[in-house]
Amino acid sequence: MDIEAKAEASNDRLLKRLKRIEGQIRGIQKMIAEDRDCVSVVMQLAAVRSGIEGVGALVLNNCMKSCFYKGPDATTDIDSLARAVDIWGRVRGGDSVSELERSAKSGNL
Repeated sequence: MDIEAKAEASNDRLLKRLKRIEGQIRGIQKMIAEDRDCVSVVMQLAAVRSGIEGVGALVLNNCMKSCFYKGPDATTDIDSLARAVDIWGRVRGGDSVSELERSAKSGNL
């Protein structure tokens, strides 16, 4: 399978995963509208977070493969990949403890 066919197959996988996440988000909206219990909502949120992390990892993996495929002429792509990895590293996992602390201090808990 050539690089273009692999990229197309990978994009199909990405879109399939994103559609699954979209469905999970709709489910969470419905759960909140129906006033479902907190544990169930949080479990679904954790599943969405995991799905997003998987998509992010796949995107970074695809970028990495693309950079290495291009060889030494890919310095701009490698710089872009480094920036993407840095951004993903900063946002991955969230800051839920700090958000809880802020909510508690403001009385929104």
